[in-house]
Amino acid sequence: MELFEEVAIDASPKQVFAALNNLDILKQCIPGCQDLQRLSDGELEAKVVLKIGPVKARFSGTVTLDQSGAPGSFSLSGHGSGGIAGHVRGGAQVSLAPDGLNRTILRYTARAEVGGKLAQLGSRLVQSTARKLSAQFFETFSVVTGREKIG
Repeated sequence: MELFEEVAIDASPKQVFAALNNLDILKQCIPGCQDLQRLSDGELEAKVVLKIGPVKARFSGTVTLDQSGAPGSFSLSGHGSGGIAGHVRGGAQVSLAPDGLNRTILRYTARAEVGGKLAQLGSRLVQSTARKLSAQFFETFSVVTGREKIG
């Protein structure tokens, strides 16, 4: 499964990058986030409760960040397990660019693979839920950082 989105954020790339690395902001923005901890400079651990179709599960997982291109771009990869509900593994490429109107254009492409009961639900339901969760994340992020969605 692959997702792509482009968002305009009313802040500089440096401010957006800082917000995307602020655990308090991320905890508020990640749907179902129960806990988020920094394990090291480049690694986070999260506990999230999600409902995907008829399956509700508590996922635990880690995310590894590659910030070598920061603040203009960075990538992340991760994996999580929801017990008998299944597992997810994936990553994303993110770029941040000024738009000349005192805003930042955030673009991302994310890929994910699911297994277990989640994979049995069908790719349409899983992809639809992923898009919904992404939209929820950016709606909350907009409240926190002041942005509007493009397109």
